[in-house]
Amino acid sequence: MSTFMQKPAEIERKWYIVDAANKPLGKTAVTVATLLRGKHKPEFTPHVDCGEFVIVINASKAVLTGKKLEQKFYRHHSGYIGGLKEVNYAELMEKNPELAMELAVKGMLPKNTLGRSALTRLKVYADAEHKHEAQKPVAYEG
Repeated sequence: MSTFMQKPAEIERKWYIVDAANKPLGKTAVTVATLLRGKHKPEFTPHVDCGEFVIVINASKAVLTGKKLEQKFYRHHSGYIGGLKEVNYAELMEKNPELAMELAVKGMLPKNTLGRSALTRLKVYADAEHKHEAQKPVAYEG
């Protein structure tokens, strides 16, 4: 018996909507990363980008458990001396909740071309409105 290998030309991509309202940020990000990668499919092939399109709505209503709102920081560096920028998650979730969700999902994807191409199929919105009705997305229950 030979191992099945998915070919990039045979991939059919679906559109899913994941509602993040009143759900932990990390658990929602795990679900989204699994869909983007395609690991929920029986024909998953590790070296082929066979994932789906994912729309995350209500990102501003995602919950951080424990004291993460005060103690967790998003840090990035400009590359210059003294260029460390630091924002705690309470401020990040208030001003830019889409970025918080994208960063959580990005950290769960592989750090190579497959992960970068999967991240382009992620669409994150702070509220329940999105502009992808033409693609007929299906609500993901998982």
